[in-house]
Amino acid sequence: MNQLTGAVGGDGTNVAEDDGDAARNGDGCAARREAGGARREAGGDGGRHDAGGGRRDAPDARYGGGGTPPAEGPRDAGGGRRDAPDARYGGGGTPRAEGPRDAPDARNGGAVGGRAAAGSPGGGGVGPSRRRLGARLLALGGVLVLQALPGAAGAHGNPVERRALQGLRLRYGSARQAGLLERHLEGVADEARRFLGPSPEHPYYAGAVVLAGRGRTVALHRAMGDAVRYADYDGRLDRVREYPAAERIPMAEDTVFDLASLTKLFTSLLAVQQMERGRLELEAPVDRYLPEFTGGGKELVTVRQLLTHTSGLRSWAPFYQESTREGRLRLLWSVRPQDTPGTVYRYSDLNLIALQLLLERITGRTLDVLLHDEITAPLGMHRTRYNPPLSWRRVTAATEIQRPPWSGLDRGLVWGEVHDENAYALGGVAGHAGVFGTAWDLAVLARTLLDGGVYAGRRILRPASVELLFTDYNTAFPGHDHGLGFELYQHWYMGAMATPHSAGHTGFTGTSLVLDPSTDSFLILLGNSVHPVRTWRAGSAPRVAVGNRFARAVPVRTRHGGAAWFSGNTPGASGTLTLPPLTPTTASARLRCAVWWDTVPGEGAFHLEASADGQAWEPVAFSTVRSTGGAAEQWPQGTAGGWSGRVWHRLEAPLTAWAGREVRLRVRHEATGRYVGRGVYVDALRIAEPARLLFAEDRPDDAGRIEAAGWTRSAD
Repeated sequence: MNQLTGAVGGDGTNVAEDDGDAARNGDGCAARREAGGARREAGGDGGRHDAGGGRRDAPDARYGGGGTPPAEGPRDAGGGRRDAPDARYGGGGTPRAEGPRDAPDARNGGAVGGRAAAGSPGGGGVGPSRRRLGARLLALGGVLVLQALPGAAGAHGNPVERRALQGLRLRYGSARQAGLLERHLEGVADEARRFLGPSPEHPYYAGAVVLAGRGRTVALHRAMGDAVRYADYDGRLDRVREYPAAERIPMAEDTVFDLASLTKLFTSLLAVQQMERGRLELEAPVDRYLPEFTGGGKELVTVRQLLTHTSGLRSWAPFYQESTREGRLRLLWSVRPQDTPGTVYRYSDLNLIALQLLLERITGRTLDVLLHDEITAPLGMHRTRYNPPLSWRRVTAATEIQRPPWSGLDRGLVWGEVHDENAYALGGVAGHAGVFGTAWDLAVLARTLLDGGVYAGRRILRPASVELLFTDYNTAFPGHDHGLGFELYQHWYMGAMATPHSAGHTGFTGTSLVLDPSTDSFLILLGNSVHPVRTWRAGSAPRVAVGNRFARAVPVRTRHGGAAWFSGNTPGASGTLTLPPLTPTTASARLRCAVWWDTVPGEGAFHLEASADGQAWEPVAFSTVRSTGGAAEQWPQGTAGGWSGRVWHRLEAPLTAWAGREVRLRVRHEATGRYVGRGVYVDALRIAEPARLLFAEDRPDDAGRIEAAGWTRSAD
């Protein structure tokens, strides 16, 4: 039973909750730095403490059904189907329905539309910022304007919207049906499987389920490893006792996971629903709805600041140390902002605990009831809920063997109950943690959002509301891009899937969801990475690895359909593409080519350079124009990076300074950080003057004179 009924108590400080916290908050713990480096924070203590007083794991710093699967069951690791009888659930849930049989969906890259903030990489455009538009929409009496935002998955005239309202569902299909590259899609499963081994010393997780799709086609759904493997753990000796092989429970595609901080997404969706209904205003102070939420500056905290982690509240509080509901509430009410609300970003469970209280107050229903009535039941997500019944235990992945000092509670093996200590103390129902679910159900949620808030004909949000979920409200805190509940453009766990349009979240137990409206794709990785203990893993390496590989599975096509030069997307890699020596005779000579790029801002770029002797190189200024039209963008330093909008650009560089002199030109790429984007493509290289073509890549003799180092020909 929810122990915060009527007014939620506190945030479960599960050390457990989210291994992204240090990355989100700039955790200074050495172990977290090892996990990925300290993340910059605009003030505050950052990092989230575990129940024992230590910090949580942190990836690096800066930086995805409804129904049930088809009756024939998900594919096994070998690619075939396998039956998944309802008996596995012990009668605890709704029997599986026959799967949908709709035709594969046509790609429509970007069902939700662009959401990059003005001035952000790839954002382009002018006019009011997304943040301002969003604030206007949701602050007007709390009622959403029905018209969609620019670029949103809009009204009934939008083909994406029309298809969604037709009642189409997710279906299993091939990589080709999904518009994906099979070799790289299979590589997603290979990457996930790699972390079953030493990572670097212990396995990152005992088992995992990975699901990837595009449009309405789920093209990859694999399970690996064990859902239950370890019986006990001795922290003094760092030794485990494993179950005998015959008693272990293997991971299955429909294994239920403790989703940990993915719970925050559901709480956020419920809040936006109340905004649509006029019961809640985005810019309203929280104490308008929770009069108890005052003192020490809390009266300045707005609903938006709770949803974007800019409230100034500390990261967590030990609610599990309080023995009564009243004590937990007192602890929450006594918390004071550490910083003036709106002046810092600090990831905090307290934000979502307070939001839970607020939602329960204005609706008169507990959060678990709201989740069921407003999201999971309408979408047919029958394996997603708080406090799963005992009959689900055998199909649920075990989490941690909890004992002090690494945990604040002595619970032994946590299996079938929420892992987060605070959520456990709050009766298993909390705004920050506590939801259990499957990969398929999360795919349904992803598809719902990509289709503007509707799935199988059932709408849970308006398209404009979905647009606001993916709008960056944290433009004042670079690197901490955040929509309403959703994190945006985070390479530290999205890998190369991160674009200015990508949204997602992670969970401390080893879960993650990423969806990218620009490619209409989604990726889910669920692992039991705290089994047997949280200290065995650090960072988000598996998430990044599968994200990189899945991004590679989404093809980049040239206009002519043939191959282009590809930089690759390996962290730390560099390369040069050098043209033969040429001598322009006039000041009108130009280099022209087609270019496509997606790199990590500040950590990856391509450069156009020139040299008289092939030894000393200098930058060559150039301009680019999107193949879809628009004004030219100038690159006076001879370098470009970030996100190019997933479209080809026409590059043009004047060679005026080299008239009458021999020159060699090259395109150089580099990826200097630990994360990468999709990479750089170059095609159709030509150098010409008004009366003469000096070089053309489509002439075999000229193509054979290109010197490529660190570039390959790729037809994807």
